[in-house]
Amino acid sequence: VKTKASQEEINSFRASLSKLGDVYVNDAFGTAHRAHSSMVGVNLPQKAAGFLMKKELDYFAMALEKPQSPFLAILGGAKVKDKIQLINNMLDKVNEMIIGGGMAFTFLKVLKNMEVSGLKLHSNYKFDEKAVTGSASVADGIPAGWMGLDCGSESSKLYAEAVARAKQIVWNGPVGVFEWDNFSRGTKNLMDKVVEATKNGCITIIGGGDTATCCAKWDTEDKVSHVSTGGGASLELLEGKVLPGVEALSNV
Repeated sequence: VKTKASQEEINSFRASLSKLGDVYVNDAFGTAHRAHSSMVGVNLPQKAAGFLMKKELDYFAMALEKPQSPFLAILGGAKVKDKIQLINNMLDKVNEMIIGGGMAFTFLKVLKNMEVSGLKLHSNYKFDEKAVTGSASVADGIPAGWMGLDCGSESSKLYAEAVARAKQIVWNGPVGVFEWDNFSRGTKNLMDKVVEATKNGCITIIGGGDTATCCAKWDTEDKVSHVSTGGGASLELLEGKVLPGVEALSNV
C-alpha cells in the first residue's frame, strides 16, 4: 500500500536525517535521479560525492561534454517513446548513431516504408522461448503474425563497421531480446565488437540497466571502460537532465 507523507512530515523526516552526522557523502548514483529525502533532504554544511558517484559523473561528462571523435551512440530498446529524448539530446553530440531493438522498426517504417506486422500484444501475452524462428529483410518486411526480436546478420555487419570506426562509444539498450538464446545473437555479436574496440583503445561506456545485464551475462564487465550502476540515472543524464541527487550536492 502506498502512502503519501505531508510536507510537514517530509520536513520532519529530513531534519532527523540531518542530525545523524556532520558530513554527507552520496555514493548512490543508481538512485540520484530520484528526489528522495536521502538524496536531496540531508541538510549538512559539508557534502561530497563518493568515489563511485565521481567515477560515474566523470565518464558521463566525458561522453556529453568532451567526447573523443568519432563518437558512436548505440541506442536500443523496445519503444521510441521511451528513448526519444535520449535520441534528440545525443544527435548533435555524436558522429554516428545505431538505433536497434524494437525502436528500429519505427524508423524503418518511416524511412524505408518497411512492412511491419501490425500484431497487437497485451502485457500478459506469453511468448514461447522455443518458437519457430525465421529471418526478414527491409525490402521484404516482416510478415503478418511474426515479430522482429533480434537484428540479423547484415545489420550486425553494419554495426561492427561503425564500432570499428569509433574512438568513443556510449551504449544504452540491447538490440534484441537477449534473454532468450534464439534472439541473443545480435546483442552478443555487438558486445564482442565493443570489447574488441576497447582493447584497441576505444572508450566504451555501458549505460546501465539491461545493457549492464548483458555485460554480466557474458562476463564482459571488466572488458569495457565503464559499466554504469544506474539504468534510470544514466538514461536521464544522457537525456540532458539534471539529477536531483547530484544537484543537491551543490546546495549547501
